[in-house]
Amino acid sequence: MKKLFYLVFIFIFSCSPLKKYNRTSQKWEVDIAKLENLDNYEKYSNDALLFIGSSSIRRWISIKKDMAPYETIKRGYGGAHYSDIIHFSKRLVKNHKPKAILIFVANDIKGNNKNDLYSKNLSDRTPYEVKRLFKFTISQIRSIHKEIPIIAIETTPTPSRWSAWKKISKANDLIMNFCNSKSNLHFIQTRDEFIGNNGLPIETFFVKDRLHLNEAGYSLWSKIIKAKLETIL
Repeated sequence: MKKLFYLVFIFIFSCSPLKKYNRTSQKWEVDIAKLENLDNYEKYSNDALLFIGSSSIRRWISIKKDMAPYETIKRGYGGAHYSDIIHFSKRLVKNHKPKAILIFVANDIKGNNKNDLYSKNLSDRTPYEVKRLFKFTISQIRSIHKEIPIIAIETTPTPSRWSAWKKISKANDLIMNFCNSKSNLHFIQTRDEFIGNNGLPIETFFVKDRLHLNEAGYSLWSKIIKAKLETIL
């Protein structure tokens, strides 16, 4: 019986994204350690919202003002992919007892997968692979926070990655459908607000790199997020 259990464990681990992407975490280890260090002296109530994810979270300097009256905890790191956040999700959430966890990760398609510098795979993830990695991320978080709401913010349509929008929107739809099938798992759709009447992303919401949000973009983002939170919390 013990041998059978061991073989089952080995099989499950070998199929786990943690095994397949076991080297993608190395690039961000120092950044994650710095975020963990913040947990040693920053104190928050149990009513706070925990934001984890990529550079759009990290760069959100005005998050406290934009998300008021909600209390916020910001734990984003630059360039995050689902293929590396699967290694860090437990570490990012374990020291907190938030009212909800919000996730924004937007680099698996047309982010050049720079996290894979330790491997030969620099290609985009497929939408179905992004969904699989998202599901695994949720399972990691659920191993610590069993019941609290988890909210995925969809990848924003941006001018710099508009050529890949078909694939990005497909990944968004797959994640949205998965969220809709689970309790306490939610999805915030933002595309309609960031695409103009001409069918293209609205340039005035982005900084010069045409990828990251500017002050107006974050203001709009926060309004969309808060409107959804009113229906969830």
